[in-house]
Amino acid sequence: MKALPYHAKAVIGRREMVTLPALGLTLCCKADSGARTSSLHAEEIETYEEDGHMWVSFVTRGSGPDSPPHPVRLHLHDRRRVTSSNGQAEWRYVIRTPMQLGDLEYPVELTLADRRDMRHPMLLGRRAMRRLLVAPGAAFLHGEP
Repeated sequence: MKALPYHAKAVIGRREMVTLPALGLTLCCKADSGARTSSLHAEEIETYEEDGHMWVSFVTRGSGPDSPPHPVRLHLHDRRRVTSSNGQAEWRYVIRTPMQLGDLEYPVELTLADRRDMRHPMLLGRRAMRRLLVAPGAAFLHGEP
């Protein structure tokens, strides 16, 4: 067996609790090695310019459609063409924010997408899992929901 080209910072399960401190959210996310970029549930997405900078405002929900709406306003980091799991390509807005996962804290890029029909409000993609190992048979290795 080949050795890993890096030293893993942590082992995570297929589902983990993460905190997005700049958004004031703690939520359950699903690790998805098939997705390049991470994604966060967002509704009512609007962009605007203020003081020469682009901003995005949206409403998210921490744990499903019945949870209270959580309004967010952040700098817009980027806009990217993303191909979803069903093969449809669409343009999505991207935010950059710190994420806490267990003892780790590092910045992640999140595309904003309507995930209300999905089980998890956040998807953790390959870019955010760059130095992590995933144990697909385990869940919540860094804290219970």
